[in-house]
Amino acid sequence: MKKYVSFFRLRFTMGLQYRSAALGGIITQFTWGLIQIMIFQAFYRTDPSAFPMSFSATASYLWLQQAFLAFFAVWMMENEIFDSIVNGDIAYELCRPVSIYHMWYSRSIAARLSRAVLRCFPILLIAAFVPAPYGLCAPADLRHFFLFLATLVLGLSVTVSFCMLVYVLTFFTISPQGLRMVFVSATDFFAGALIPLPFFPEKMQKVMELLPFASMQNVALRIYGGSMNQSEMKRAVLLQLFWLAVITAAGQILCKTAQKRVTVQGG
Repeated sequence: MKKYVSFFRLRFTMGLQYRSAALGGIITQFTWGLIQIMIFQAFYRTDPSAFPMSFSATASYLWLQQAFLAFFAVWMMENEIFDSIVNGDIAYELCRPVSIYHMWYSRSIAARLSRAVLRCFPILLIAAFVPAPYGLCAPADLRHFFLFLATLVLGLSVTVSFCMLVYVLTFFTISPQGLRMVFVSATDFFAGALIPLPFFPEKMQKVMELLPFASMQNVALRIYGGSMNQSEMKRAVLLQLFWLAVITAAGQILCKTAQKRVTVQGG
């Protein structure tokens, strides 16, 4: 376990060095959050009662989405891992007395955490001072806040496990580009990254909430705004735990299979 903690610490420390990139990200994400809120405001002006979430809850959803973008953005996968598989450098990783799955998992968690630490606090602080109903509102209550934190961690874990599955599937392809395009597009749509899931038709929403994508950002951000009742929250948390176990197990099994079949060309 100590070796994976070391991988985590090294990757986390390295990620904290990119402060200029973080500043650019803060400006970009804050601006994009404002643009999204203005777009939703145009729709809410027509008939606010026709929407499943209050405008204040939607604004909070969008601010939190931007603040924790590094947690849930599947497109923020590590190019180093893809490159090592494609160009054969994976041979060096396989020589190490460690599990490449657990090593990559710890590195991926650390990379996302370091990006989020640099960006989330300034965005949350500024959004909290934006006048209502455009700013970040307080959580529904203290219970919702602690559940938000728990589901935020679970959502991050599901996202990393999902990315690990994409990394492992790269062993069975010539190029990872097709896999990345398909999985990133599907995740952005079904996870609520483009449009919050409550805005979809009811029948479609019920199906989407059962998919693993909904266990990423959808649960935590909706719990914070109070748009889920008690039974919905319980069901969502159980689904997060279920998909975390299933995706992680699938990734580990595929990784072991890939390691037995991998062939490195050249010398």
